[in-house]
Amino acid sequence: MIDLFDKHKGIEGRFARMLTLGVNALGLTNDRVISPTRAMINGRETILAGTNNYMGITLDADCIKAGQDAMAEFGTGTTGSRIANGSYALHVQLEAELAKFLKRKHCIVFTTGYQANLGMMSGLAGPKDTIFLDSDSHSSIYDGCTLSGAKLVRFRHNDAGDLDKRMARSEGEEGGRLVVIEGIYSMLGDRAPLRDFVELKKKHGFQLLSDEAHSFGVLGPNGRGLADEAGLEDDVDFVVGTFSKSVGAVGGFGAGNHPMFETLRYAMRPYMFTASSSPASVATSIAAVRKLAAEPERRAKLRANSARLFEGFKALGLDMGCDVASPVVAVKCADEISTITMWNALIEAGVYVNIALPPGTPNKLCLLRCSVSAAHDFDDIDRIIALFGRVVIAKAAA
Repeated sequence: MIDLFDKHKGIEGRFARMLTLGVNALGLTNDRVISPTRAMINGRETILAGTNNYMGITLDADCIKAGQDAMAEFGTGTTGSRIANGSYALHVQLEAELAKFLKRKHCIVFTTGYQANLGMMSGLAGPKDTIFLDSDSHSSIYDGCTLSGAKLVRFRHNDAGDLDKRMARSEGEEGGRLVVIEGIYSMLGDRAPLRDFVELKKKHGFQLLSDEAHSFGVLGPNGRGLADEAGLEDDVDFVVGTFSKSVGAVGGFGAGNHPMFETLRYAMRPYMFTASSSPASVATSIAAVRKLAAEPERRAKLRANSARLFEGFKALGLDMGCDVASPVVAVKCADEISTITMWNALIEAGVYVNIALPPGTPNKLCLLRCSVSAAHDFDDIDRIIALFGRVVIAKAAA
């Protein structure tokens, strides 16, 4: 008999090797959260530099109060999907607040950001359609494309010329065409060249979706993401995002102006067949979105912190994930063993970052990935730079 777990022996071996080099980098536990930038880990106060808490909003008093009040009024959960008994006034309110913030006519809220991509991809595209997908897209986008049954065509990362060629080959094929890009790519921190894709849209007549998971609340004068930053919001048909980054909660959304957009509620299985977000999470998200609109100084602080960390790493001679500063600051490492070794040294020194290894990274890269927060101060940033410098020098001397 073939054991169903036989196919996972390679994963088991890699995990065992990781444990021989130190602690479990993929299951580290925050024993106590002290602030948006500090936690107790393995008995040590540790700087958090890998949480995606871009606005530093997770412990905001107003957001916490909103969640507490909602739990007291509506209970701990909805026990049903949005199309059954799970639509509460709070869900409708959050959708209205988000639509206003995003300057979109319609918005649909999902229980998680992962489900937002599953739902939007599978709701917008079907077996007769084609999805053109940036090769570095998040796994949730790929999974949504698989669920849709649409033909999937990948184009080279951020390469509008490659998309142009592949789009030209599809002329005359049956069905609609959807192009999917991301505002900030989660592993390397680079941006999509949106203007180039908009020019192609005018040429080929496809519909364009931007996943703003890591750029929502971050980019643009209003914090609406890449299209806001580029002044091209009217040229992007659909926007997807998550609440687990800048909003500091759990959930996701899809938004657009198409007159039939609301029909997606009855066409997206990940929306139709899962319980809706808890009242506390929705109320927290409402409060956080209002803060994103009312407190642009958070974005200004985040930009300053991101630039300081990026330039500090460059001054150390580190191999950076991209050539533009963003809240995602990734450092390329030589191989899996050295990446794990350096990650352990950083934890031991008192700073937590993400470890990112193949196959979850583009081009089989091994990365130490930082995510900057508006809640960091310059002393935090300088400490992170100093610790990276110490670890890299020690590794080079070994």
